Amino acid sequence: MQKKWWHDKVAYQIYPKSFYDTNGDGIGDIRGIIQKLDYLAELGIDILWLSPIYLSPLADQGYDIADYYQIDPKFGTMEDMDELIEQAQKRGIKILMDLVVNHCSDEHEWFRKAMADPNGKYGKYFYLEDASKGLPCNWRSYFGGPCWEPLPGTDKLYLHVFHKKQPDLNWENPEVREEVYKNINWWLDKGLGGFRIDAIINIKKTLPFHDYPIDRPDGLSAIHNMLKEAQGVGTFLHEMKNRTFAQYDAFTVGEVFNAKPEELEEFIGENGHFSTMFDFSTTCFGGSDKGWYDRKPITPEDYKNCCFDAQEAIQDIGFYANIIENHDEPRGVSYYLANEEINDTSKKMLGAITLMMRGIPFIYQGQELGMENTRFSSIDEVDDISSLDEYQNALNAGLSEAEALKAVSMYSRDNARTPMQWSDAPCAGFTTGTPWLQVNPNYVSINAASQLHDRDSVFFWYKQLIALRKNPDYKETIVYGRMLPYLREQKNLMAFFRKSEQQTLLILANYQKEPQDVCLPADQFRILANNYPQLNLNGNVAQLQGYQAVVLELL
Repeated sequence: MQKKWWHDKVAYQIYPKSFYDTNGDGIGDIRGIIQKLDYLAELGIDILWLSPIYLSPLADQGYDIADYYQIDPKFGTMEDMDELIEQAQKRGIKILMDLVVNHCSDEHEWFRKAMADPNGKYGKYFYLEDASKGLPCNWRSYFGGPCWEPLPGTDKLYLHVFHKKQPDLNWENPEVREEVYKNINWWLDKGLGGFRIDAIINIKKTLPFHDYPIDRPDGLSAIHNMLKEAQGVGTFLHEMKNRTFAQYDAFTVGEVFNAKPEELEEFIGENGHFSTMFDFSTTCFGGSDKGWYDRKPITPEDYKNCCFDAQEAIQDIGFYANIIENHDEPRGVSYYLANEEINDTSKKMLGAITLMMRGIPFIYQGQELGMENTRFSSIDEVDDISSLDEYQNALNAGLSEAEALKAVSMYSRDNARTPMQWSDAPCAGFTTGTPWLQVNPNYVSINAASQLHDRDSVFFWYKQLIALRKNPDYKETIVYGRMLPYLREQKNLMAFFRKSEQQTLLILANYQKEPQDVCLPADQFRILANNYPQLNLNGNVAQLQGYQAVVLELL
């Protein structure tokens, strides 16, 4: 494998609106990110992905972009952005922006011009169809309801696979693609390290539009059915890479939910479209066409099998980006651990798994502190548009309001979007004003200030494992070594080797509260990390305590 500058890096996702507010308006800002760069450097971060900070009406929290060349005043100025890139570079940190080009905002200049003249140049930037013929197809948008909306002031409908304020861009039109490439290169010229690429599979539609089997009482069909049939997205992605990223040696990570196994090499192989893409196998596990209320909980065995299957599929192709949470998911510790078993020890176990697997780790803000899901006492406290849709969907399915709120509470994107918990000061030290979204009440006990210098904290554990990844004595094995499952059939044990020509590491994670014994494959070893004070041994049998995680070098 040709070695690239990003292979040994650790990435960190910032949700700017909730990271750190410096002007007291309750919204995080770019200057807040600048002020916290030393915190991120101490943790060991090399790459920062910022969720969107472009000009936006925030119908979908910035993923509806009104101007790709402007910073939204809520977050600061372009001068602030330039300073962030410069200050991050001084600390050896690369900045990634979010590339959102499946759709724009209905307040973007292109869409306004399309409304003014739907048959003109900008009408062809979008998917417009005659309203007189009814809905062109029965696709359900990701946020509920049909994918078609009347184009104001015209006799046309426009396509939006996300929110109705997010009209889809017509990638079949080469002029649209040229505008996208122009913008990408403009940002890379500013010194960006690359992009996280949002919802990119959606840029290819099955044409002509047609219906798919109805899968809910609303008479519509999940957009995923269309994506399974869509062919040819690789042509667009190959062109985009060659016209932009490849010319800058930029790092790219794709948000790809629907890649077929035979497409993995095309996406992230030696000459793939992207540097890496997220492994969503665990986050997508148990999903139901009926909605969140019908979702199947994931077990430790499910988690292990998802991870191992994904790793085996990608082993000889490239690198996955490994996550346990992001801005679109609930908090990982609340999702992958039983509620009564969430504690610092079990949180550290999950951290050990994600940081020691082969691939590029992406830590989401607050994950390194062990931040948890929040609590909702009413649907009125929920901001996330997908959660509001899922709540209504659950009610329509016959659930009570309490049952619907419980389902939404578990999976709501708001769980990850509550303000970062910096201290036990009012509003978790996030703002001196009123936060845009309520702070998780547990900030008094879970916060950065209390963990930074505590050698037993979740933060210190993450810092220790990141340092181990960068240690010259082990980096080659952790970054490029093969990942091989060990004792895969042993229940609630997640054990795997990381092997290189130079050495063999063994990671053991007891994924349960009860102790269990693990037979070691070697008599001699060195303990590199342990979330307990010691490792109990009986001959060559390790007696793992509940949620104990250890990293061993076999000698």
